[in-house]
Amino acid sequence: MEPAAGPGWRGICPAPGGEGDGDPNQGSSAAGRTPEAQGSWSGAAGGNWITTHPTFTEMMSLDVSDSTQVYAAFLVYLDLLEGRNWHEVQPVGVAELQLVCLHARAREQEGLQVMVPVPAHIVISHERLREILKKASLPPEDPDTLLSVTLAIVETDSTIVYYKMTDGFVMPDPPDDTEDVDNKQWRKKRKKLFK
Repeated sequence: MEPAAGPGWRGICPAPGGEGDGDPNQGSSAAGRTPEAQGSWSGAAGGNWITTHPTFTEMMSLDVSDSTQVYAAFLVYLDLLEGRNWHEVQPVGVAELQLVCLHARAREQEGLQVMVPVPAHIVISHERLREILKKASLPPEDPDTLLSVTLAIVETDSTIVYYKMTDGFVMPDPPDDTEDVDNKQWRKKRKKLFK
């Protein structure tokens, strides 16, 4: 999974305005900062708060050589912890896959979920997706539960899209609306699904 060469994806913090061919006036909105306020991401010593953040330094110390993947993992970490108020967000290195995954809980009482941050410019094959699903997912507590991970695809502007992947089909929950339960069309669909 080699990163494609291109502007803004070189150096420690591969974001627009970092080291590379990108426009130095471009900044990332990862933490709501403007380029005028802090300069470029690759800034001078002490000017880049990301490189000194304890979680980022922990992620960099994991056995993952692709700094763009580490940077994407840090952006997802910030989004889950600060933007979505998730609990117990912990980085976990998967050296075999060269990935930094995040184990987190949406709510305190819920089980751990695995987030797999991936920069948007990385091309992932079906075989690679299957490998990620098998090696990065946590073993299910219930043997009937399918393996699952959530891909967190990170764009260069720090936009993150989450896709949940499972090892098989997951039956949808029945509708909450009681009108739909009585609907003939819903009953027909349900019969087809549960055959």
